[in-house]
Amino acid sequence: MQRDLFDEEHLLFRETVREFMIREVVPHHPQWEKDGVVPREVWKKAGELGMFGFSVPEEFGGAGITDFRYNAVIVEEIIRNAASGLGFSLHNDVMAPYVVDLTNDEQKQRWLPGFVSGELITAIAMSEPGAGSDLQGIRTTAVREGDHYVVNGQKTFITNGINADLVVVVAKTDPEAGARGTTLIIVERGMEGFARGRNLEKVGMKAQDTAELFFDHVRVPVANRLGPNDGEGFFQLMHNLPQERLSIAVAAVAAAEVVLEQTIEYCKTRQAFGRSIGSFQNTRFVLAELATETEIARHFVDKCILALNAGQLTAVDAAKAKWWTTELQTKVIDRCLQLHGGYGYMMEYPVAKAWLDSRVQTIYGGTTEIMKEIIGRSFGF
Repeated sequence: MQRDLFDEEHLLFRETVREFMIREVVPHHPQWEKDGVVPREVWKKAGELGMFGFSVPEEFGGAGITDFRYNAVIVEEIIRNAASGLGFSLHNDVMAPYVVDLTNDEQKQRWLPGFVSGELITAIAMSEPGAGSDLQGIRTTAVREGDHYVVNGQKTFITNGINADLVVVVAKTDPEAGARGTTLIIVERGMEGFARGRNLEKVGMKAQDTAELFFDHVRVPVANRLGPNDGEGFFQLMHNLPQERLSIAVAAVAAAEVVLEQTIEYCKTRQAFGRSIGSFQNTRFVLAELATETEIARHFVDKCILALNAGQLTAVDAAKAKWWTTELQTKVIDRCLQLHGGYGYMMEYPVAKAWLDSRVQTIYGGTTEIMKEIIGRSFGF
């Protein structure tokens, strides 16, 4: 079916992003995989091309455009070029709603120009060693002392954790108040008592800096709180999580499409028993199944993007998109690796890296099990 999600402006923007990827990312990504981090200069170059902060008002350097299709273009091009080290989607898709919609005028002046230029890299610190999907179980605290909070605690699995200049920390300001006791506070690079732990060694996404963060009596000005009051953090998170989950779904479908495309070409040329492996009925049936499911997923995700743009994407629909597409992604890539035979297990073949990078998709942003729980609760049981 014809994909009709994008207008001419998005297609032109895709060309810009694709050229940037070919020129500034693809030749260097293998080294970044070894280093475990992407150089900050790459972020600045992307910022110069207008790849960050589309929804940031023009007065702060952004485009003033609320259109997630631009975000989707970047995610798809990152996936197409196997550039899993770039934390751009975390910056654009996850962090933008916090730093654009929840900041006051003074905070916008301080942070948004750098957000757009790529000079201020962002991260969000939710997960803890003892609390992943259960956000109400976090133990990091922020105790009010005059015009400051004193933040204590530990976070882990934080994307952009090494590079981040601004970290939205999910902290308990009133541990006895349950969901109403959580507040979002921005901790800035260089604040005394704020330390980064290990750059965690992961199964895949080797170039993406994923770190532990430690907060030891960090004094953070109340002026760094997101929102006008304490206790609003949990509800702010719930409001913004659907966009994060949609971003993951966009990546999942793009990854399935790319690997499927590569595998079809491989099956045309790889010979077994005197003929191409694509000529065997089993190969054709497997590819037919994967192609059908991937295209169905594509159209559902595209519809979710339009719903988000219209302000109509529900938490339930985002959960459906997230769990279904990520489980499909792992299925497609695993079966495509099988069709590659022994070569599929070799890192010189793109399917091997895609297989490693894909495994976390069903975990972060809310596990498959949590997504199903969100959907199940909507039935009113």
